[in-house]
Amino acid sequence: MRFFSDNAASVHPAVIDAMIRANQVDTAYDGDAISKSLDGIMSDLFGTEVTALWVATGTAANSLALASLCPPYGSILCHKDAHIQNDECGAPEFYTHGAKLSLIEGAGAKVTPEALAARLDATPAGVHWAQPHALSITNATEYGCVYRPDEVAALGEIAKRHNLGFHMDGARFANAVATLGCPLADVTWRAGVDVLSFGFAKNGGMSAECLIYFDKAKAQGVAARRKRAGHLLSKGRYMAAQIVALLDGDVWIDNARNANMGAQTLGAACGARLFQPVEANEVFARMTPDEAARLRAQGFDFYDWAEGEVRFVVSWDQPAAEIDAFANAIAAL
Repeated sequence: MRFFSDNAASVHPAVIDAMIRANQVDTAYDGDAISKSLDGIMSDLFGTEVTALWVATGTAANSLALASLCPPYGSILCHKDAHIQNDECGAPEFYTHGAKLSLIEGAGAKVTPEALAARLDATPAGVHWAQPHALSITNATEYGCVYRPDEVAALGEIAKRHNLGFHMDGARFANAVATLGCPLADVTWRAGVDVLSFGFAKNGGMSAECLIYFDKAKAQGVAARRKRAGHLLSKGRYMAAQIVALLDGDVWIDNARNANMGAQTLGAACGARLFQPVEANEVFARMTPDEAARLRAQGFDFYDWAEGEVRFVVSWDQPAAEIDAFANAIAAL
């Protein structure tokens, strides 16, 4: 019973069906009808005109976005626990041709306006120091915490004041939105976000993520960057078909709600063990190695986060019986 990562979840049947329907001759690369429909579909979803491009991985989405916001000699401000810092093998630096990641502290892997302002103030002007050109945050964060619209807007105001491009890593954006229940615009472009990496692979997709540019001027050249990076797939219609299938009928948000509800069940079972609030589909709890071993002996698989700490991730397709069994096992420790 796997609670290790939503990356291992199954592909939603609607996605499989959509890819089968797309399995006919069409124009190559991103010239097909489904790929061409993404701009309009995403514009309707977010309530503003956007540029939308599919890519195969979240790493590519984040890195291409940051490369379009920051020159090689600049710096990208992000949390010290950000995925772009700790889990992407230097891809942001590679795609930007050397831009520096400048790290910020903050509880729950959140960047606060105060911490951002302090880092900007602490950066001397001049050619001897990499000057900040972009801010990147993750929603939901690497600790499963969700940025509210007012929190994003406060960061967006600082970013605008300092002429920073504003990127949101949305690998679990669906889970964040499911928690917030707010219009997508309120936590993205209305709050100052320039580009969103909209994640689908963790939420029922097979191999598709979507770059959403709210500032179309900043999208200039990103198609060429995608090609140069080796991410312009020749049969791109299969990528676009996954995204459209999950958006159709709100499958994406239903999947996220299912995962979030399962996480709430596990969080309740953890009780005082929790060291982060359960706001998306991840649960972070304190547990001794012996306790963790006892759970694994019962067939539960999960991630050792740090010494004395574990992480449980509930996937969109997690059977309710598995969630209940795991919750009972945790409570019985």
